[in-house]
Amino acid sequence: MGKRLVCRVVEIPENGLKECELEGGLKLVVANSGGEFFGFQAICPHQEVPLCEGLFDGSVLTCHMHLWQWDVRTGAPLGIAEAPLQRYPVTVEGDSLYLGGDDSALGMGELFNGLDQSILEKLAALARRESHEAGAVLYRPGDQAEDFFVLESGRVEFLIGRGERTAPGGFMLKKGEVFGWAALLDGYPARIASARCLEESALLRINGKAALRVLEGDPAAGLTVMRRLAALIARYLASSGAK
Repeated sequence: MGKRLVCRVVEIPENGLKECELEGGLKLVVANSGGEFFGFQAICPHQEVPLCEGLFDGSVLTCHMHLWQWDVRTGAPLGIAEAPLQRYPVTVEGDSLYLGGDDSALGMGELFNGLDQSILEKLAALARRESHEAGAVLYRPGDQAEDFFVLESGRVEFLIGRGERTAPGGFMLKKGEVFGWAALLDGYPARIASARCLEESALLRINGKAALRVLEGDPAAGLTVMRRLAALIARYLASSGAK
């Protein structure tokens, strides 16, 4: 698809926000941060709250409903926020803004965000792209856990538990989020959760052992990822009520 018009530059006041709907129905919010423009998802990843109604100081966006915050330059969560924003690169051409090329899903999520580009490239080389229809079950508790996944597009429901004891494991997963993380853990050869596509979704599938070998080659990056993974798991377990 060719470049898509977002809006005219003058429509976004300095240190202001504007929600835009593009051809094809995509909605995003554009922030004007001192003359630089940053695009991100239109709806808060916590609940269905329009982010254009939030508070913006030119750098940090705050959702007015539950006070989650993000750095608009990176989409990284701040304070009590527990999920990053999906970013949409925008470019200025003349007096208008256009949707640019998409960011890599691998580098968007909290697990790998900010790692050295060489590490991201090595991980990307391991990735296999897959597409799944709405309703497709990617795995269930007890399935073999060899690969983890990064969501490129669509939505995936992540559940912890079995049968009637199943409870939502955090939020519906969105672009850049990693799941199937048992593949990155020693001593967990089987899945402890399930994942199902809520809509047509594109995924990156990466072998866990191969990814760990890449991270072992850069101890600092490996330590960063393992710390983030520990926090991610703790959050999902807490949100599911697991003891």
